[in-house]
Amino acid sequence: MEFSLGQIASILGGAVEGDPNLKVNRLDKIQEGKPGGISFLSNEKYEPYLYNTDATAVIVSEELKLGKAIKTNLIRVKDPYSGFTTLLEAYAQLHKTALTGVEEPSYLGAGSTMGTNGYRAAFSYIGKNCQIGDGVKIHGHAYVGDRVKIGDGTIIHPGAKICADTIIGKNCEIHPGAVIGSDGFGFAPQADGTYKTIPQIGNVILEDQVSIGANSTIDCATMGSTIIRKGAKIDNQVQIAHNVVIGENTVIAAQTGISGSTEIGKNCVIAGKAGIVGHIKIADHTTIGANTGISKTIKTPGQTLFGYMSMDVKDFLKSYTIFKNLDQLQRRVQELEKKG
Repeated sequence: MEFSLGQIASILGGAVEGDPNLKVNRLDKIQEGKPGGISFLSNEKYEPYLYNTDATAVIVSEELKLGKAIKTNLIRVKDPYSGFTTLLEAYAQLHKTALTGVEEPSYLGAGSTMGTNGYRAAFSYIGKNCQIGDGVKIHGHAYVGDRVKIGDGTIIHPGAKICADTIIGKNCEIHPGAVIGSDGFGFAPQADGTYKTIPQIGNVILEDQVSIGANSTIDCATMGSTIIRKGAKIDNQVQIAHNVVIGENTVIAAQTGISGSTEIGKNCVIAGKAGIVGHIKIADHTTIGANTGISKTIKTPGQTLFGYMSMDVKDFLKSYTIFKNLDQLQRRVQELEKKG
């Protein structure tokens, strides 16, 4: 895919300083720029590369004053970092939507329908009575179980598994190896010390614009639905148990585990390796630090929690200051005791 510098300047709301008809087909780091590539400069420590780069064009600030002659072309914008991000987004979107059609061998079950401009890769599987929207991309070795519904523009990456009765909204992205709708961890202890499996007959609902990271697992509900609300972003290797509800625009980092029937509010930030017990509620706009354990309901919105078990981050830092000096404090106490 090639674009002229004039086209890129139009997308970014910028101006070309050089030849607007030149074309680029690649995004490069400024220090690795080659002909046909476009780079950006937002950090002044990288400015020396501007005067030597072989990139066809560089996105720079409209305020940048050149220290010496250059051999590249410039696209001047208000904010080069944001401008390059916009370009990355457009480039990624083009790559994601470019694939269409059906590769063989692939399987589409009886009663299943797929909308227009979709893509089914070789070795993908779609079960019976599924409803697949327009522009959906299902990559190789992805599995879609019976009666699954997938909204327009959603991408199912290689090796992802979407179990029966799952409902996925529009413009979602399920990354490689993710499992959506596997059985919840439900076992009833018996008098003889064994466990009896509790059937998990619910499903999972992902609302619009949800992203699920590689190798993350979202369990189906025992009854009803496990729900990931609109705009939530789940990192790699996250475990979300049965009947959990994740609020709108909440982000959850890798290796976090959320136990069954817990409800997470909207616009929360949960850092890596956090652990959250079951059957509690987390208020909106809560921030949970890395390795933090949450054992009770958080009622007050907007708190930042840290530690194991968790406490207010300011209280934790004060306590940690004391904790790391315990050895010195102990010696002082022992010296005072000898003097006494």
